[in-house]
Amino acid sequence: MEIQSNHGHDVVESPLQGDVLELILSHVPLIDLVPAHRVSRSWSLAVSSSLVHFNRPRPWLVVHSQSTRPPYETVAHAFDPRSRDWVELQHQDPSSKRVPSGLCSQSGRLLYGLSPSQFSFSLDPLGLSWHQVDPPLVWRPDPIVAAVGRRVVVAGGGCDFDDDPFAVEIYDVETRKWESYNAMPSALRDCSASACLSVAAGRGQIYVAEKLSGVAHSFDPETKEWYGPYDLRPERNICCSVIGFANDRLILISLIGDPGSLSDSSLKGKTVKIWEVLGEFVEFREVTEMQPELLKELTGDEPSISSISVCSAGDMVYLYDPSKPGAVVWCEVAAEGGGCEWGTLRMAAMPEDGQNQPARKAVFTCWDVGIPELERALASDKLRLSVAKEGKQENAHNAD
Repeated sequence: MEIQSNHGHDVVESPLQGDVLELILSHVPLIDLVPAHRVSRSWSLAVSSSLVHFNRPRPWLVVHSQSTRPPYETVAHAFDPRSRDWVELQHQDPSSKRVPSGLCSQSGRLLYGLSPSQFSFSLDPLGLSWHQVDPPLVWRPDPIVAAVGRRVVVAGGGCDFDDDPFAVEIYDVETRKWESYNAMPSALRDCSASACLSVAAGRGQIYVAEKLSGVAHSFDPETKEWYGPYDLRPERNICCSVIGFANDRLILISLIGDPGSLSDSSLKGKTVKIWEVLGEFVEFREVTEMQPELLKELTGDEPSISSISVCSAGDMVYLYDPSKPGAVVWCEVAAEGGGCEWGTLRMAAMPEDGQNQPARKAVFTCWDVGIPELERALASDKLRLSVAKEGKQENAHNAD
């Protein structure tokens, strides 16, 4: 048995070593691996090896439930698909509790609140730090908002009485300045960002798709130019679509119905497929198809992806209905040629609406969370993490 010195104290190494220890660690929730990672150098190596070879970290789904009335009390839970546990995020520091009212997220990679007096946003996976800046020059009740690198883009969504309600403004996190650019494409001007558009950010660009028509455009914050339109309809009988990123690939998620079922609000003849968008939006590769029982779990008896949103990171894709956040359908998208896994999860316990309680809204984001992010959060003393009492989510389905 090996004895090492750790900060002046003798640490007795466990007789468990090698694959046996790493296999055991693969069943330990990620948040509990942080202290194990600090025990000694050999344990740190065992944790790292276990996360590589046995049970790797997967992107977390973070759900913020916010009251719609002052003081806009907000609670947050995160789903860790590695252990299939819900983790409660308890912010301890008052500065990290100042979540803005009207909390929003469109691409799932930026949490923000916009008011006539302030623009607040967080690019931190666990919401530890917030930027509080002046609002855009044009007031916008329902704009497109997404982040690419150090730039946050706010486009369209202005009021008709403004001089330029469709202007694009970009906030640079490094220079802390706003700049204005050309207006957004006319095809997107009559669309409500929250209801009609799907937004995804990746590969240095922002992609915006109209859910019903499948018409899409992209915006490059580097060149300050819009590109498109593109037709995101790999099949003729697509009812509606949303977009996201998986494994750094732009993906299209579409509700499909045979010609006789498009006017029918039931599940008959309908399915959901995921495609990878290839090249210059002219080719599509079918990735996987959702099982019928999962479609009913997600939408109820009246399926419509026009009311469905998506957030994704890495190889995890989460589909949900913001107005009915009881169930979430997830898909682990495999690399090209591999099989995909589908599953469902039930939301962790959130404060419920009641006769004497204000209504609440749910806001979803998705982030890569690993040991470094958790160590930083715990070292800051701003956040307490604990596995929620609801237990594990075991509903998984394999797909070719």
